[in-house]
Amino acid sequence: MKRLLLLACAAPLLASPATAALPVGAKAPAITTTAAIAGKSFNFSLADALKKGPVVLYFFPAAFTSGCTVEAHEFAEATDDFKKMGATVIGLTAGNADRIAEFSTAECRDKFAVGLATPATIKGYDVGLALKPGWSDRTSYVIAPDGKIVFVHSAMSPAGHVKGTMDAVKAWKAKH
Repeated sequence: MKRLLLLACAAPLLASPATAALPVGAKAPAITTTAAIAGKSFNFSLADALKKGPVVLYFFPAAFTSGCTVEAHEFAEATDDFKKMGATVIGLTAGNADRIAEFSTAECRDKFAVGLATPATIKGYDVGLALKPGWSDRTSYVIAPDGKIVFVHSAMSPAGHVKGTMDAVKAWKAKH
């Protein structure tokens, strides 16, 4: 009974939009972290990725949860289109971090990297999940090669994250 009451009280919070404190035009904080693609670990650096083009950086609460799996599948399907425009996709999470390499293969379908969202990164991007301290909410950014944020979408539903980031990368590409 307590569990049902807790779920009923938490449901409106989960359905409401998350709020990202980093607005369009802000400088993206530096990121260096452990990541994996196709099950292979490597060190990810946002600065290095930005040398190649824009970066689609999305935060998600936890690997192998339903919404995060849906979002990973959608990003996997879109990754080739992002690459054609010179964009790098990376997802970051603190939830189930010990399963990042497995998630990069099983759910990201070996298409893009997923990495560890450190406490400093979660704080720097202001994407903390209120109901689960230490985890991130669901927020997507597009970061231009100059390090400035050109798009932000923050909502706990995975719907709209891929479309929004794709549209933002297309718009950025059309101007550059």
